[in-house]
Amino acid sequence: MAPRASWKGYLKLSLVSCPVRLYPATSASERISFNQLHKKTHNRINMKPVDPELGLVERSDLVKGYEYEDKQYIIIDDADLEAVRIESNHTMNIEAFVDEHSVDVIYQDAPYYLAPDGAMAEETFVVLREAMRKSGKLAIARLVLSSRERVVTIGARETGMFVCTLRNPNEVRGTAEYFGNIPVGNPDPEMLQLAEALIKQKETDFDPKDYEDRYEIALMSMIREKLKGHKPIIAAAPERGNVINLMDALKASLSQAKPPAKSKSKSGEAEKPAEKVAAAGSGKTSGKARK
Repeated sequence: MAPRASWKGYLKLSLVSCPVRLYPATSASERISFNQLHKKTHNRINMKPVDPELGLVERSDLVKGYEYEDKQYIIIDDADLEAVRIESNHTMNIEAFVDEHSVDVIYQDAPYYLAPDGAMAEETFVVLREAMRKSGKLAIARLVLSSRERVVTIGARETGMFVCTLRNPNEVRGTAEYFGNIPVGNPDPEMLQLAEALIKQKETDFDPKDYEDRYEIALMSMIREKLKGHKPIIAAAPERGNVINLMDALKASLSQAKPPAKSKSKSGEAEKPAEKVAAAGSGKTSGKARK
């Protein structure tokens, strides 16, 4: 079954437009999740809406409300939301182009894939994609997702395009509160040189497959052991080493000459007993664990 599009509309640049479909680029469906159960019956708990005056109420009786003053609400219904129509409801109108490395990562939010909607749209889509690829630019546009207008960046990615929603500037906290008291300072030249050498020693090309979620793997291993009726093996936290000064720590780190961090499944290093238990749960499962 083809993936379901989150949004369908038109990608527009000046007088040029083509129909497109937007798809989520990530999924959290494979993450381990837990349900709330009663501790005695082990029945799953249903979260039901409760009115302070009426008690339990039906979801069909719920309406949307905007709190404009403390405990004072204005009711918003579907017709009100439908009446708020702006261009970005159905059109991603490109407003500007920026250098692809100029968008600060702190503003980047949710990733999406953008594809042409039908064969008739492919020629226009490919022209816009290649123009952005060759210019090294990202497009800035707007679209409405989940009843909210979002500013997005659009760029070429493989044979399609990559869209990233951007956070509103008022959602991003300034750094002064957190970094204001950190001294600028001039580090000791020798220690700085050692730190730079340590960085150089651990340089590698980033591959997300090398950085598996060790907690998720250990969690699944624990679940499998409990399903078998076994008591899970609890891995001990690493012991803190002796405190030494920074210069000695840098020198000692360099002398270890370890390669960059890799996934344990690829490193070839001997596994500790606790790591073997975690590795046993590294395979994917076809569904959630059941009692």
